[in-house]
Amino acid sequence: MRIIAGQFRSRTLVAPAGLGTRPTSDRLRETLFNVLAPRIQGAAFLDLFAGSGAVGIEALSRGAASVAFVERAPAALAVLRANLAKLGVNDACKVHPVGVGGWLRKPEKGPATSSERTRSQTFDLVFLDPPYDAAEDYAITLGLLGGAAGGLLNTGALIIAEHRGKGGSKETLEERYGALERTRLLVQGDAALSFYASSATDLPE
Repeated sequence: MRIIAGQFRSRTLVAPAGLGTRPTSDRLRETLFNVLAPRIQGAAFLDLFAGSGAVGIEALSRGAASVAFVERAPAALAVLRANLAKLGVNDACKVHPVGVGGWLRKPEKGPATSSERTRSQTFDLVFLDPPYDAAEDYAITLGLLGGAAGGLLNTGALIIAEHRGKGGSKETLEERYGALERTRLLVQGDAALSFYASSATDLPE
């Protein structure tokens, strides 16, 4: 894998070995960040089910002010931390080594451990990429972001879910999750990106 554009353009990244983690392809990342280009500069970015961290690192390379990564798999965490150390960007990043659902459900608090979130942590852009067949993970994560964990989202925040494309065996995502409404669907081969916001006017065409 490589970083496509920005400060770290063409730098290589390592992906976890095996089939447990499916990195977002370079082509799909390029499509994603073409859409996010007007929003990325100075944004607070949240990368859920982060894996190698390729998407969050791409955001940082393109001008995001900070990135929080949530990932609990030990092999993926080791690779994620190695990628961040290799680029020397640890100061702008926070790694939360816990499950996404549990992290989103944690009550906001003051001083926190590395796995907890604080009142100051809110985000402009959220990306999630659980295993394509993990329908429950999609439903729980988007449901929390559209409900109990909505306080993590800044006004006008955009949530993007990578999932199986319509050419796959099933389309798993709903049009609405609580306060979130799907505003755009981009299909690229066997992968797709669903964009959610609190208002359909929030997403640029």
